[in-house]
Amino acid sequence: MKRILSGIVCLVSLIATGAHAAPPAVYNWNGFYAGLNVGYSWGNSSTTQSFYDSASGALLSSAASGFDMTGAIGGGQAGYNWQRMNWVFGIETDVQGSAQKGTTAAVCAGGTLAAAPFNGACTPGHIGDTAPFNTPGMPVNFNLNQKLEWFGTVRGRIGTTFMPAILGYVTGGLAYGEVSTTGGVSGTNITGPQGTNTVILTSAATSFGDRSTRVGWTIGAGVEGLIGANWSARAEYLYVDLGTVSGTAITPVTSPSGAPVTVRYSSHVTDNILRVGFNYRFGGP
Repeated sequence: MKRILSGIVCLVSLIATGAHAAPPAVYNWNGFYAGLNVGYSWGNSSTTQSFYDSASGALLSSAASGFDMTGAIGGGQAGYNWQRMNWVFGIETDVQGSAQKGTTAAVCAGGTLAAAPFNGACTPGHIGDTAPFNTPGMPVNFNLNQKLEWFGTVRGRIGTTFMPAILGYVTGGLAYGEVSTTGGVSGTNITGPQGTNTVILTSAATSFGDRSTRVGWTIGAGVEGLIGANWSARAEYLYVDLGTVSGTAITPVTSPSGAPVTVRYSSHVTDNILRVGFNYRFGGP
């Protein structure tokens, strides 16, 4: 992380130094360009995890959390600029690979021996004919892992030149990306007739996975400067909102009604991106 921030500082210095050394008084930004970038993202998944009775649809338990999805990113961009005096207008698209990932967990609480029927929020308890065989309902664990596999944007840009060959700009438009979600649910089923001393504890677990491509929006700003011939360097920040991903899984855990427990998740995925890169503009200076 420190190396990435140091690289960004060095690139900004390079932009300024290159712009001072550039021969043209006003650089011509018109035309097509393409380049590569690398950076780091501080993403967040605002997630709700819920447990339901699959037969009645009744909500048994719910927990909300916000967890980080951070990691390195890298990719390429291409675009076209139109310049009118000191104003530059453009359109740009980019596609990024991402190593961003994070994890969270929720627990549906178990029961206690305070009073019959000793049920937990998601699991039934067992009533024995003697006290030692009273057994509270067991907790249910719901683990969730998410990863932003890749993302891209299609954005407009508008900026103005300052100093001999430096462009400052704001940008915004469409964002899209693929979020993969994996999870696991584990609990313990209690079987054996109620009112007897027969208590059987059986582990119950399942796993699931989903992939979802979402479309959202992005806004940001950056600075780009000539560093020689048709080459320029840039530093850029983007905020990305990919909207909500969700999923449902039926588990082998038995609810107090006797029906299986269903789990659901709903995650609002956002991202803060800081990246640096280089562009080559096709055509004359």
